[in-house]
Amino acid sequence: MICGFIDAFKMAFGVVPMCRALSAHGVAVSPRGYYARLSRPPSRRALRDAWLTGLLREMFEPGRNGRRRPESLYGAVKAWGYLRRQGVGVARCTVERLMRANGWRGNSRGRRRKPVTTTPDPANPRHPDLVGRDFRAERPGRLLVADFTYVPGTAAGSATPPSSSTGSLA
Repeated sequence: MICGFIDAFKMAFGVVPMCRALSAHGVAVSPRGYYARLSRPPSRRALRDAWLTGLLREMFEPGRNGRRRPESLYGAVKAWGYLRRQGVGVARCTVERLMRANGWRGNSRGRRRKPVTTTPDPANPRHPDLVGRDFRAERPGRLLVADFTYVPGTAAGSATPPSSSTGSLA
């Protein structure tokens, strides 16, 4: 990462002055270390990650026609299985890491969000307690207590009576 930064600005400032400035700011890098890093070949992991990222990009990015493949809906586990079926031996955690690094996510049928019907306004006062915290009713259906923001099952025409914890204020 530091070498990339030096590469980007070495034509304007030079390598040695940039290494001095970075060292003054707590990033210890020497010109000799910078040039040694440039002459070193890329790691096997970096090469394999680049190759696997290309395969995953084919799955998750739109093609030449602007359409995405059906595999673009896969999560990490299904993408890993797909690659294994194609004959690519890869670890599941590697697929997860590369998907996370590139911002690729599959569709999920998991948890659905509950509806957000209102957001409270802190400037408005709360309504008074009309039952005085006495929630006993003389018979069923006589006293219904609920939050006004969202009352499921009590809409006009609803055939299901509210439960004891929801309903409308008496």
